[in-house]
Amino acid sequence: MLLVLLSGFTMSQAFRTAAGIMAPPLQHDFGLTPQQLGLFAAAFHFSFASLQLFMGMGIDVYGPKRTVATVLPLTVAGSLVTAFAHSYPMLIAGQVLTGIGCAPAFLVCTVFIARNFPGERFAAVNGAALGIGSIGLLMTGTPLAWLIENVSWRAGFVAMSACSALAWLAILLFVKEERPQHHQPLQVLAALRGYGELFRLPHTLGIIGLALFSYAAFMSLRGLWLTPLLIERYGFTLVQTGNVAIAISVLGMIGAPLFGRLDPGEGRRRTWILGCALLTALLFFGIALKPGAGVEVGLALAISLLSGFGTLQYADVRSAYPARMTGRAMAIFTMAMFLGVAIMQWLTGGVASAASSLHVERYAAVMAGIGGFLVAGAMLFRCLPAPGGAAARRAEPSQSAP
Repeated sequence: MLLVLLSGFTMSQAFRTAAGIMAPPLQHDFGLTPQQLGLFAAAFHFSFASLQLFMGMGIDVYGPKRTVATVLPLTVAGSLVTAFAHSYPMLIAGQVLTGIGCAPAFLVCTVFIARNFPGERFAAVNGAALGIGSIGLLMTGTPLAWLIENVSWRAGFVAMSACSALAWLAILLFVKEERPQHHQPLQVLAALRGYGELFRLPHTLGIIGLALFSYAAFMSLRGLWLTPLLIERYGFTLVQTGNVAIAISVLGMIGAPLFGRLDPGEGRRRTWILGCALLTALLFFGIALKPGAGVEVGLALAISLLSGFGTLQYADVRSAYPARMTGRAMAIFTMAMFLGVAIMQWLTGGVASAASSLHVERYAAVMAGIGGFLVAGAMLFRCLPAPGGAAARRAEPSQSAP
């Protein structure tokens, strides 16, 4: 059942990185500025992130299967709207619908793992799930680039729509779960009150602070700026950039389960998270210096491998909150991650436009900006309160929402 649920996450991964490989043909057909391109990529993540709180409530109250099966058809509809768009507003509308449809895709997998696997296996299983779901990144590498060059970018969105429909059918047919209880409206109200309790915990802000920028850094590179950078800086073809994207995606698939296996446990996990975030920022600063095509591809590959430390962040969230808050805590964390992706892609589009007017090399400014955002997130994670002892975190408050 976990593998079937991961099919939805696989399509989510494909959609959130499609903008990078679609960027050149979309700029050609619609005359998009860098800022418009950034907003196009961000629209998916804004809609995705804005519904995470409601998806977490839905999962806690109605269950993972019912939540994802209800909204996943919007992914099919949204990708078709994008495929047949003839104006920029229609492109944005298609991205928004697709983001809503994908909103619970990984959250349902994470909660399913937390509920069905022992706590000591969470990091390893969740890392493996992240790796398997990253197959979606492979789809938006060479295969999608070939389809765009030989047919059109519209055919790419149609193909992804068909794959999403198959994932939805598989979830309907093969995922089983107990029927929900009959007092769901009361549970929804209790879940809403539960979010207030979660935000009252002092360590929530530090977790969110880094979540806003960590995954966003990798996604801004892989999902938006990698293809234009390699084409404009070094004259790569679309298929050549697709090959680089494939290599980055493969390392991303390895990185998540690798960090899951290397998880040092609660005592040292947060130190590892901080170190990986700062090292990733340093690699982005390296790309900004324009050291050459080969070195930059190598740095991008290293960033992809290091992005697997997100597995440690998920494990940190799971250990920081009691089991009854798992769905909502994961929803808050996931919302922060993808809201960060949307904000960073939008802001880096503005950075690219401003750099051109200031006669600064566009991609140097963008990569340095991403690195700076990541350093800021790491400092928030380091300086804001950390979770207390494990026993205290798992203790049930005397006055709490179910």
